[in-house]
Amino acid sequence: MGTVMRRLNGWLFALLVLLGALAIGYLSARHAHVADWTYGSRRSMSPETRSALAKLDGPVQIVSYANPQGDLRQTVATFLQRYQQVKPDLQLRFVDPQQDPAAMRNLGITVDGELILHYRDREQRLDVLNERSLTNALERLVRGSDRMLAFVTGDGERRADGDANADLGSFVTQLEQSGMRAVPLNFSQTAAVPEHTDLVVLASPQAPLSAGATKALVDYVANGGNLLWLADPGNQDPSLQPLADALGIHVLPGELIDASSAALGLKDPRMIPLGDYPPSAITRGFTLATLFPEVAPLAEVRKTDWQLVPFLRSSAQATTQSLDGKPVAALKGPLDFGFALSRLSPSPAKSEQRAAVIGNGDFLSNSYLGNGGNRALGERIVDWLLGDDELINMPPRGAPDRVLTVAQGELNLLSISFIVVLPVLLLVIGGLIAWRRRRA
Repeated sequence: MGTVMRRLNGWLFALLVLLGALAIGYLSARHAHVADWTYGSRRSMSPETRSALAKLDGPVQIVSYANPQGDLRQTVATFLQRYQQVKPDLQLRFVDPQQDPAAMRNLGITVDGELILHYRDREQRLDVLNERSLTNALERLVRGSDRMLAFVTGDGERRADGDANADLGSFVTQLEQSGMRAVPLNFSQTAAVPEHTDLVVLASPQAPLSAGATKALVDYVANGGNLLWLADPGNQDPSLQPLADALGIHVLPGELIDASSAALGLKDPRMIPLGDYPPSAITRGFTLATLFPEVAPLAEVRKTDWQLVPFLRSSAQATTQSLDGKPVAALKGPLDFGFALSRLSPSPAKSEQRAAVIGNGDFLSNSYLGNGGNRALGERIVDWLLGDDELINMPPRGAPDRVLTVAQGELNLLSISFIVVLPVLLLVIGGLIAWRRRRA
C-alpha cells in the first residue's frame, strides 16, 4: 500500500509540474512582460523617444526600401515593433528597390533598407537604424521644417563649427541632428540679416562690432527677429549698447563669484553651479544641475514693451568681483544672469517675438557642454526661442550612470578589500575546511 501511494504521489507531482509548464507557456504566449532594471531603463526605449512619439498626434507611415532577400526586412520590422507598441498608428511598409530603379534614383535612395518617415505633409529620411537617429528624425517631424540659425562671425565670436575649447561645435552638431541648420553671418559681407532666418546667435564677440553690424542687429530685433545673445564678463562693448538699449538690459561690470561652490568640490569660485531655477517657460520642470564658468551679472535697466523673465540666478552667497584689475562696486546675491524676453511680434508673419540674454557663453562650449544639464538647458533655450514649445519638456538625452565617480578614500578601501581582505578570507575558509576534514 505504501509503495502504491508513493508511486501515486510521484505521478501527481509530475502531472502538476506538466500543468504548471503548460500554464506558463499559455500565459507567456498571450501576455508579454519585460522588466528593465537598468538605471533610467537604459535598455528599453528611452523617455525621450516615448515623448517624441507622444507629440506626433497623427499616424506616421514609415517606408523601408529594403530588398526582400536576406534578413534586412525582418531586422527593420523587429526594430520598429516596440515603437508600434507605444504608437499603434505607426505603420511600416516595404518597397523592393529593384522593381523600379528609375523611381529609386528620383527618390535619392542609395542605401539598402533606407527609411522615409511620413507625417502629415512632412517627411524625414533615415539611413542608419538605431534609436538615437530615429528619435532625431521624430523630433524633426515634430518641429516641421528645418530651422535656420545664423551665427554672427567676424568679430572673434565663438565658432558654430569650431573644435576649439571655447567654440560651440559639439552643441551645434546636436542641434543640426534635431532639425536645425547653422549658417555663418558676417556683416562685412552682408548689410542685413537674411530673410527666413529663424534665430540669430551672437556668441561672445571679442572685438567691437562695426556700426553697420550693430545697426543690422538692432533692425533685425526691431522687425521681430529672435535673438540669443551670449555675453561674457568684460563684454561692456560700447558698440553693443544700442542692442542692449533695444532689449532694456545691461551687462554689469565685473564677474560673479560664489564661495559656496567650494562645498560642491569646485576650487574656482568663478564656477557658478545651479541646482534650482526661477520659474520660467524655459526652466519649467528642469531639475538637472548646470555649471557656468566666469559669469557676467545682468540687470534690467528700464521698462520696455518686452516681458522680461529671469531664468538663471545665482545663490544668495554670490557676489561680484573686479575683472582685469578694474574696480567695481561689489553686488550681493542673488544676482540674475539669464533673461528670457518676449513681446508681441512687430512682424505680421508670427505672433510672438523672443530673445534670450545670458551672461555666459562657456556653458555651451566644447569644454563645458558635458557638465550636468548644460546641453539639455541649451536645447531648451533654443527650442523656446524658435517657438517649439512642445519640444522644451523633452526628456534629456544620455544615460546618467555611465561614469562611476569614486573618491580616493573609497578607492583605497576597495583596493585593500580585494588585495588583502578577500585573499585572507579565502585562506581562513580553506584552513577551516582542512581542519574539519582532519578531525573527521
